[in-house]
Order: sequence, then structure tokens, then C-alpha cells
Amino acid sequence: MKKVILDVDTGIDDAMAIAYAARSKDIDLVGITTCFGNTSLDEATRNTLQLLELLGREDIPVSPGAATPLFRPPLKQKATFVHGEDAMGNHSLPLPKMEPSGKHAAEYMVEMILKHPEEITLVCVGSMTNLALAVMREPSIVEKVERVVIMGGAATVSGNVTPAAEANIYTDPEAAEYVFRSGLPITMVGLDVTMQTLLPREQLAVWKAKQTPLGDFMAHIVGFYMDSYLRFYPGIGGCALHDPLAIGAVINPRFIKTVPMHIQVDCEGIHSVGRTIPDLRSIPANPPNVDVALEVDEEGFLEHFLSVVV
Repeated sequence: MKKVILDVDTGIDDAMAIAYAARSKDIDLVGITTCFGNTSLDEATRNTLQLLELLGREDIPVSPGAATPLFRPPLKQKATFVHGEDAMGNHSLPLPKMEPSGKHAAEYMVEMILKHPEEITLVCVGSMTNLALAVMREPSIVEKVERVVIMGGAATVSGNVTPAAEANIYTDPEAAEYVFRSGLPITMVGLDVTMQTLLPREQLAVWKAKQTPLGDFMAHIVGFYMDSYLRFYPGIGGCALHDPLAIGAVINPRFIKTVPMHIQVDCEGIHSVGRTIPDLRSIPANPPNVDVALEVDEEGFLEHFLSVVV
């Protein structure tokens, strides 16, 4: 089992990733850290605790982290049109009995990486703020983490929150640029591959037919998410599995194929702030700093995801 810390801004695709990781026999989910992004830090933390109780995984500690970007006012607002007022499809689960840990997310990351050198994989599916703060707190973790897998960025395709930028990078561009420059071993699972994954709408009926609290919950929240997709991708017939693919890449790295690239984040552009810019020249000016996923075995990944998540 791979020891994983999952860093989330828990909206609907984060919830799918949490369920995938928490129910996988291949992952030891040693902790979840939360940040702002899809929603506020407090709501992301509450949603995470609610979901863990639904999953029967109260053993997993939850550590809240950053509530704002590193240096700038927030660039984007709460994504209610995608994730709902509660960021969970307006499902209104009971308030959690679990309490978050008393540790800041960055503190928890550092503590666990130092305790388990070269064993912890960080999977970051929100902004890079918590991870940037962890490296600032203890730079030696750069050499001690096994790998960082991020859901974020768009190296060869357009953005989703702007024409140039993917949402998680846009949420805190300076944090993302800091992480990319840090020397961490990074795999970027961005829109280049996540938009090739499709969870079909027909799956909602399959989950409902299970007549379980988890099946009903997943059918409701993912149905809400799929409805939001229709505004941007008419006729798509489902939704992309953005955050779950980052978990899938940890469970089975063969689900994706990567290419080493030098990536930097535009932190100053007027129309391109948050863009992940690859150096695609035949002789790049700098050595690669990120393994960028450009191909995905969408059928193999989807089959595995569905076999685990509900």
C-alpha cells in the first residue's frame, strides 16, 4: 500500500477522489489536508469530514490549511455554479461529529514526510498553497517525499477557468510557480488528460440501484456536477474525472504516460495569469522540472475507478 496525503478543496470531483482513495486497497490514506478553492477552507474541511463519516473512515485525520492565496487577493470566487452552495451538490449531509486535527496542513505534511522519508506521496487536487507553505516551513522535504502528483495545469490544451489557465493553478499562481521551482519530483495530471476521461451519465442509475447511502450520495452530487458540465460542454453526456485521475495515477502509474518538461507559471499576465507554460523547444533553456501526463488509458482507469468508488 502506498502512503498518501491527499490535499483537497472539497467540491464534487474532490469527493470522488476522496472516496476512490479511501476505499482503495492500494492506498494507505494517512491524512487529508484542506484548502480554499472550490469553496472556502471551512466548507472544504466540513465537506471532507462529512464524507469520511459517510465512508466509515473516521480514522483518517483531517488538517485544515490555507484560507487564502500566498500573496494576492483571491482571483476567483466560490464555484457554486459547478459544485453547489455547499460545494457538495446541495446534498446537505448531517454536520460531522468528527473534528479536524489541531495541526495546520503544512505542519502535518512536514511531520509525516519526516516521519516516513521517501514513503509519502502527496496528491494535491486543489491549489498548491499548502504544499508551498510546507516547503517554506521545511525545505528538506523536497528530498524526502516520494512523489507529488497534482491535478492541475494545462500544458498543451486551453484552460478551463480562463482561456489560458486551469482552475487549480489559477487559484494561487505564485504557490504553483514556487512548487514547480522547488525541486520536488512532480507529476502533473492536468487538463491534457483529465478531459479525456468521461464518467457517463448512465452510471448514476447504477449507483442509485445499489440503494446504499454512499450510492445515493454519489449519484446526487455527481448528477449535479454533470448538469453543470452541460453549460460548458453541450451534449457531453457525463463529466470528466479530474481529481480521481490523480489518485488513479498513484494506484497504477500505467494509467497515464508522461513526458518530462520544464513548466513555469505565468504570475504576471493580464490575460494569461495562471497559465502553465511548457518549454517545447527542441533545446529547452532549462532542464525538466515536471513529468506532464499527455496520454491516458481512459477505459482502464474508468473501469478501475468504478470498481472501487461505490
